Amino acid sequence: MILVLENEVRPEIRYFVPEITRALSESRVYDFADEGGRPDVADVDGVVVAGSTAGVYEADEYPWMAEQRAFVRELVDEEVPTYGICFGHQLINEALGGTVEHVGLRAELVEVELADDPLFEGVEEVIPVIHGDVVTERGDGMAVVGSADYYENFATRHRDAPVWTTQYHPEFTARLADRVEADFEWQENEHSFDEVTAVRSLANFERLATSGAY
Repeated sequence: MILVLENEVRPEIRYFVPEITRALSESRVYDFADEGGRPDVADVDGVVVAGSTAGVYEADEYPWMAEQRAFVRELVDEEVPTYGICFGHQLINEALGGTVEHVGLRAELVEVELADDPLFEGVEEVIPVIHGDVVTERGDGMAVVGSADYYENFATRHRDAPVWTTQYHPEFTARLADRVEADFEWQENEHSFDEVTAVRSLANFERLATSGAY
């Protein structure tokens, strides 16, 4: 069982988490952006910290972010398998002492370099991104496992705990292309979704979390 944290603050953009759950065999969703608090993880194998159009530096406007930071630190301390996506990538690193900065929206397919890590098994190096913020300093214990020419800390993994984070959205497939084009300033380039297999990251994470073979 994978617990997926819904962090989106704009109801009309809440179409990413359903795609995450589509890619997992068994999951449930906890609405962190509306409920805050601490979800029960007693029956889960792992946690996905999903994306958001909010920034991690907007905690005064969204008090639940402070709760989620504390929750993330508990997951790391207790070595609960955790996967942070986009905003989740940023929040996990920031919760562990890293820094995040706004640099301007990027919404396109990009080429990245991915380490030999089981999270990336079968993942090609053309990846969909939608983000305006970047991790400028990694959190304590986090190492780079993926980078792009514009972004050193594109993907990270904790050195001791089973915690991974990626700036890319593995759930963003061609199914969402029309909605993303309408809602974000999507830029077409020489790449196409025919090259994209990033969704495999979610199945890989579920396999790692349920098997305990990190």
